[in-house]
Amino acid sequence: MDKLFENRRKNYIEIGKIYFWTATINKWQKLLEKDIFKQIILSSFEHLSKLNKLDIFAFVIMPNHIHVILRTNELNGKETVQGSFLKYTAHEFKKHLNQNELNNYFSDSTNKNYEFWQRDPLAIHLYTPEVAYQKLDYLHNNPCTEHWQLVTAPEEYLYSSASFYEKNELKFNFLKDLRLEF
Repeated sequence: MDKLFENRRKNYIEIGKIYFWTATINKWQKLLEKDIFKQIILSSFEHLSKLNKLDIFAFVIMPNHIHVILRTNELNGKETVQGSFLKYTAHEFKKHLNQNELNNYFSDSTNKNYEFWQRDPLAIHLYTPEVAYQKLDYLHNNPCTEHWQLVTAPEEYLYSSASFYEKNELKFNFLKDLRLEF
């Protein structure tokens, strides 16, 4: 792929490489506080993993954003796997919101009425084990930060892969071990 294009776009993901990927809810709204929306994300991870479109090595679902360490294995039809993920989850989110709640995500875009995810999610290539493990620690410690204070220890947070890495608990069938990749 053209290196100039890769360097310009912060959301570019090359198939077969491992990335730290962050997607944020539009206007930083806390849509993901409700468990039903977290379950939609987990279901999508599981579905795309079963199709072998995506490998998920680590994740955390925060109230208004997600962090994921992932590898895409192939396109999902004509679109990127992460694009399919964002589109599918947005459609599912819409089904669980009333009109008043939907108004918070209204978009005057010509191709959609609502926008749940901010445009251009961040993708950082994890090119060395050191960079990968730094992002893994950052991701898992996110719920414990002073800003969030959701739990006191990373492995206590239910919507994260931390217990897999800290306690060897496999709560999510789609998880792959990042330590086996380097």
